[in-house]
Amino acid sequence: MSKKAKKRSNSLKIPTIIIYTAKFLQSISPKLLTKFAARLFTTPMRHKMPKREFEMERKSKQAKLFVPSIGKEIVTYEFGDAAKKVLLVHGWSGRGTQLVKIAERLTEEGYSTVSFDAPAHGKSDGKTTLMPEFIASILEIEKHFGPFEGAVGHSLGGMSLLNAVKRGLKIDRLVIIGSGDKISDILTEFVDRMRLKHKLVDDLRTHFEANFNKETMESFSAYIAAKEVEIPVLVIHDNDDAEVPVKCAIHIQKHLKNGELLLTKGLGHRKILGDPEVIERTIDFIEKQAI
Repeated sequence: MSKKAKKRSNSLKIPTIIIYTAKFLQSISPKLLTKFAARLFTTPMRHKMPKREFEMERKSKQAKLFVPSIGKEIVTYEFGDAAKKVLLVHGWSGRGTQLVKIAERLTEEGYSTVSFDAPAHGKSDGKTTLMPEFIASILEIEKHFGPFEGAVGHSLGGMSLLNAVKRGLKIDRLVIIGSGDKISDILTEFVDRMRLKHKLVDDLRTHFEANFNKETMESFSAYIAAKEVEIPVLVIHDNDDAEVPVKCAIHIQKHLKNGELLLTKGLGHRKILGDPEVIERTIDFIEKQAI
């Protein structure tokens, strides 16, 4: 792993005080530990918006949209006024303006974009969320702003879009960037970072599945959704991604009926969103499929 990748991996570190608290709860009450860990797992960080996103934020038409199926309100962004629309979906702890460089290039090519702050992200209300709420938001946005020519998703946003297509989202092509794959692996990595016993993985799964309307947590894995996706999908991932292993992209692409794979180097998990080659391949893929 490169020095840059190692440095980026620091963003995954959990504060020592939280780890000590979790270990204490592990020693006295598995139930309290599960509740504590579940809260931590479902709470994203609200990062300060960088200057590169200011113009998109300023020029976008913003509105609040209520998502009935989850009982939450989200903030939406319409960027550009072209009739052809592309849906953009940020990842965990992201924002509706995070894919700004891709949005700007799409508008140059005659598209407009629609994006949103997922529940508990950006300007949207709430403190906790999970992928099913990302998916519900996507499907509700389609009702109000669709149809969409295509969609681009980063990290959890890509996983959510694959699941949304599986559940009826009508788009002609999809690009996912830096997306995770198996839910079980994501839970295991979280527990490992907490330095806790692996029994917590099963306890968390049981805890979350109580709210999933009879769907197992693992059923939201990207590779499982990919099996039912018929449209063309471009899977982009960096070999030096310290947050999501590149093996995830390779596994997802293997299960797609019509999937392409682009691997980059030295860009990590977030810098990849502004890379000129990645952006041009994304635009070309969308335009190619539109012909």
